[in-house]
Formats: sequence, C-alpha cells, structure tokens
Amino acid sequence: QVQLVESGGGSVQAGESLKLSCTISGNVGSWYCLAWFRQTPGKEREGLATINSWRTTTYADSVMGRFTISVDNAKNNLYLEMNNLKDEDTAKYYCAARPNYYSRTCFSGEKFYNTWGQGTHLVVSS
Repeated sequence: QVQLVESGGGSVQAGESLKLSCTISGNVGSWYCLAWFRQTPGKEREGLATINSWRTTTYADSVMGRFTISVDNAKNNLYLEMNNLKDEDTAKYYCAARPNYYSRTCFSGEKFYNTWGQGTHLVVSS
C-alpha cells in the first residue's frame, strides 16, 4: 500500500521560493502518475502539476514557469519547487498518486488519483 506524507510548507514573503517534499512509502510500480494539488477554503482542489513514469510533466497555467515538479530516481520523494511565490499561492498543498498506471497521460483532475497525502500549508504574504 502506498502512503504519502507532505512536508516543507510554511510562511514566506511574496517573491521568495520554497520546495515542498512528498515522501512516498510503498511501491508505486514501474508505471505511475504523481501530482501536486492545492486547495483554499471554499474552493475545489486545483491540480498544479503532474509527472509520469517517463518523467513527462504538465503544469496548470497558474503555475507554469514558476513551479517545477520532480521525482527522485528511487521514487521515494516527489518534489514541488516553487519560485516567485505570490499571495494567491497561499493554500494547503497535497501530493497524490495513481500507482500501477500504464499510460503516458496523467490527468490533472483529483478523481484520477486514488492515493493522497494529508497536506501541508503554505502562506505567502506581501
């Protein structure tokens, strides 16, 4: 069984950078999709970035060019590097996984993922 635990959230100033980590325990398999989402109160969870087994990445328009998703070779950690943070990036951030998924296409909708972490908070202030 795959379990995910996020870390690295906190409070930063606008314009600063921060890197979130998601520790992956268990085996996601040789083919998988991994993703980062965020959510603010009263809003739906927003897909930010995805990465597949071939290391192909996709990004939401809202974070394109500022955020980078990556996974280490051992598949033990998923990362989200966030640069030039803005006030509107304030949210609770979640990592998600779809283990044993043989396809190059990773979707950004939350229903596609069946494994979630508990989330980590980020507050960006100006």
